[in-house]
Amino acid sequence: MNYEDKKIVGIIASNVEPSIALNVIGHLAISIGKYSNNEIMEKPIITDKSGINHLGISQFPFIITKVKSGKLKTTIELAKSNSNLLVADYPKDMLDTRTDEELVNSVQSKEKEKLEYLGAIIYGDTKDVDAITGKFQLWRMD
Repeated sequence: MNYEDKKIVGIIASNVEPSIALNVIGHLAISIGKYSNNEIMEKPIITDKSGINHLGISQFPFIITKVKSGKLKTTIELAKSNSNLLVADYPKDMLDTRTDEELVNSVQSKEKEKLEYLGAIIYGDTKDVDAITGKFQLWRMD
């Protein structure tokens, strides 16, 4: 498989502070890694010349973008409607709760219209990911 066949795009709401943005992307990356198939990691362990093992990284591009909060919500809904894409989203409830149980209760008590998202990661075929995120601005600390 060619490294350009698949793509991973992280999306951060433009109103999220950099310290929170890093936390959001970290949590979402763990989720995508957990629920993706094994193709993300071409070589899960890389051994250096000294015999020390290093964990491999994604063989596919992983870029971070930013969009306005309303566009993020629409993007998540659009990406989730494509069954070929793996989507991890980060509702604001994750910052407002302390335990997994509190998070579950908070999210389950809201209709989708009431959820506010701080970020998401989308993984899949490059053409499908680009169709949704291709015009997004790259994220950077301002």
